[in-house]
Amino acid sequence: MPKERYPLHQRIPEPEIMDEEEQVRAYAEADFSAPHEMFVDLFEERLGKDIEGLFLDLGCGPCDISVRFLKRFPKAQLHALDASAPMLSQAERLISKEGLKERIRLFHARLPLSGNELPCKTYDGLIVNSLLHHLPNQAIFWEAVEKFAKPSGVVFVMDLLRPEDKETARELVEQYSGSEPEILKRDFYNSLLAAYRDYEVREFLKKTNLSCLTVEVVSDRHFLVWGKR
Repeated sequence: MPKERYPLHQRIPEPEIMDEEEQVRAYAEADFSAPHEMFVDLFEERLGKDIEGLFLDLGCGPCDISVRFLKRFPKAQLHALDASAPMLSQAERLISKEGLKERIRLFHARLPLSGNELPCKTYDGLIVNSLLHHLPNQAIFWEAVEKFAKPSGVVFVMDLLRPEDKETARELVEQYSGSEPEILKRDFYNSLLAAYRDYEVREFLKKTNLSCLTVEVVSDRHFLVWGKR
């Protein structure tokens, strides 16, 4: 008998902050090279190679994407923010190892931001990977993007795409994380259920000052939101 598939009409929120020691260690040690390199590749494809200025990385985690971004774009600098102190400890080690301490500063804060947590009121661009699905609602996220991206500034967001049903979510976990620790597989599954569909984001942005941004699906588990304000 074929397995029954129950559509995921609504997202199922997950914990906002990843700060369990085992959880943080598993995430930092996992091999995310494929999706993280895809993030930087897609940024370059859509926004070009001549990237410079000060960028803000919201929800930077252990800073693997931050490091890849700075290596790809040597004229850029970063302020990287995360709500998890253990994640930022992992980030400090990676930044030191890669010799990038002069080009990146770390900040411990949680959305929504008052504006006093960061030294700059606005940035030349924002890069964000897999933060949106951790938040209780879209408004918190897009308000931060609108607040900190300069007029005509770059916005580049990649996040997980919620599958059509739970069975598909389980299949994606096994396909892409089958050999990873169980705690990482659990988190990936929960994140897929907490993610948005591209049309949900598109409909939300229509009501904001960010309606100019492009929303597109780029893999079986990722979508992009990108453009200039």
